[in-house]
Amino acid sequence: MKQSRRAFLQSAALAAAGIPLLSAASSGMANKSKPRFDISLAEWSLHRALFANEMTNLEFPVRAAKEFGIYGVEYVNVFFKDTSTAYLSELLQITRDHNVTNVLIMVDREGSLGDADKTAREQAVINHHKWVEAAAFLGCHSIRVNAAGEGTQEAVADAVVESLTKLSEFAAKTNINVIVENHGGYSSNGKWLSGVMQRVNMKNCGTLPDFGNFRISANEEYDRYMGITELMPFAKGVSAKSHDFDAEGNEVHTDFARMMQIVRDSGYTGWIDVEYEGSKLSEPEGIVATKKLLEKLIK
Repeated sequence: MKQSRRAFLQSAALAAAGIPLLSAASSGMANKSKPRFDISLAEWSLHRALFANEMTNLEFPVRAAKEFGIYGVEYVNVFFKDTSTAYLSELLQITRDHNVTNVLIMVDREGSLGDADKTAREQAVINHHKWVEAAAFLGCHSIRVNAAGEGTQEAVADAVVESLTKLSEFAAKTNINVIVENHGGYSSNGKWLSGVMQRVNMKNCGTLPDFGNFRISANEEYDRYMGITELMPFAKGVSAKSHDFDAEGNEVHTDFARMMQIVRDSGYTGWIDVEYEGSKLSEPEGIVATKKLLEKLIK
């Protein structure tokens, strides 16, 4: 069987770094009884601890596995020391040692893909290249990007479509998906973002529907259930955003049962991340509460 370019580059780098390679069977890839949904942990769930230097990005996958029993991780790029081969090799070895799957990297602060200025927009695309390469090295399936920009809906959509197309073409060389989260502004309008996806129309370009990010502006919030319904046909990941819980363990702002039914009805299979963003519970408590709710609904 012909080896993919991503696998070849990763194998070469790992060999140079002295990291042993794993077969498909030993890495769990041969398991044919895979459940429809797997639970992953979004690194943002621990952002306060990370920003306070109470833990590092290298410790994140270990904590996900040991403390929370979660074996899929979704990184945030701002917590990486760098994207050097040495650093990525160390991170990859840690995840292999703890049987953790690297799912995706959420990319922020690399420029606006919907910038009105063409030069700035093109530079933003280039800035994302290193994260595509890092995701490929780590064995992730995607990078998450933002569809941000200033101007009219039509103008920003045009700019974002152009940038996503270029970035997806680059990412396709290493079998990486470029997925857009509803993350404020126009991107929190499900109709707008699904329209962008239809225009890009590439197999490796999709969405990361987030249960809670539907604030378009200070005075406008999109219907979250309609938004998830509109974005799920393009989904290559799902973010179960949570903030607060009632005495029965239900999220008080989002009907998780209703959301999970929308996810099921779409035909989606794959990772659903725990992304706790509340303040009433500690970060570990919020992660546990969100995971417990998801496990109940997945069953």
